[in-house]
Amino acid sequence: MASLLQEMTTFKRLPEKYRQMSTEEKVRRITSIKEKFGEKLFIPGHHYQRDEVIQFANVTGDSLQLAQLSADNKKADYIVFCGVHFMAETADMLTSFNQKVILPDLKAGCSMADMANINQTETAWGKLQNIFSDTIIPLTYVNSTAAIKAFCGKHGGATVTSSNAVKMVEWAMTQKERLLFLPDQHLGRNTAFSLGIELDEMAIWDPNEEKLIYNESLPLEQIKVILWKGHCSVHEKFTVQQIENFRQNHPETKVLVHPECTHEVVQAADYNGSTHYIIEKIKKAEPGTSWAIGTEMNLVKRLAKSHPELSIVSLNPTMCACLTMNRIDLDHLLWSLEELESGHLNYQIFVDEETTQNAVLALERMLNRK
Repeated sequence: MASLLQEMTTFKRLPEKYRQMSTEEKVRRITSIKEKFGEKLFIPGHHYQRDEVIQFANVTGDSLQLAQLSADNKKADYIVFCGVHFMAETADMLTSFNQKVILPDLKAGCSMADMANINQTETAWGKLQNIFSDTIIPLTYVNSTAAIKAFCGKHGGATVTSSNAVKMVEWAMTQKERLLFLPDQHLGRNTAFSLGIELDEMAIWDPNEEKLIYNESLPLEQIKVILWKGHCSVHEKFTVQQIENFRQNHPETKVLVHPECTHEVVQAADYNGSTHYIIEKIKKAEPGTSWAIGTEMNLVKRLAKSHPELSIVSLNPTMCACLTMNRIDLDHLLWSLEELESGHLNYQIFVDEETTQNAVLALERMLNRK
């Protein structure tokens, strides 16, 4: 088991002095510490982070990309990962032993990743084996815990990203008759459907009820994809009604969404793709065009600011930014850096050797698929 749970038992509250400090002072102190550590300190920042944090990031990107960049940076002794805990876990597994990965706020988690814990997964695997025998291969979205990645590695499976999900599902279907897709049912459903797998050929595993949900009027043997009942709390809030409203009031606007959105929303949108796809699509858009984007609010606002030649709004303008991702702010970033400066590793993320070996195996099976 990854040591994140152990770290939870030593959780400390943010000292009040950081709440009382001015923004200017926080910025000054962070800048000073960054300069002091130089190349020994590396701060990766996920696309969904606040602008106040992103300004201090050495690089920005998606979760796996940031973990890989952290691993490539051999000069850095300390990786202060501005993202969420599963991302910091991946960074720890890919970096060398002497590099230390720190998460500024231990409460910066991911509701989707938390919807599939290892005990639930092992229970599900046993029950599904009883139903389907040895015909299943597990795949997990990289937005999952190290333990779930390790489970997939141990059982012949792999990880997927939203960019390569199609390729990885294609690969998985050459390995076994059916697959178990964790933990995001929407990415799994949208990917499988794009490959010609019908909705009736997909089932949902409910980890709380410990049962399979499917069209019982059809033979059980027809099921090819078993979707874990999990979702992104941000992307699930985009709706077909929002798309219809935009098209009624702004017919010239193109709708661009992330595949973590529901199947109905993805089918109704003009385009769908990973965060990288969304960023690149906007970069290449014709000046003067209008876009309604269905993804995390911080990224949408940053894209709008970076591309004044376009009209960019959120598909759901009243939506809040990802709450767990936004737990990392200037206060927690400064706190972690000042602790580091004083010789303390506040919330170091460390994944044990066995978990790391199996999880990296799952990652490598994905990275080796060209």
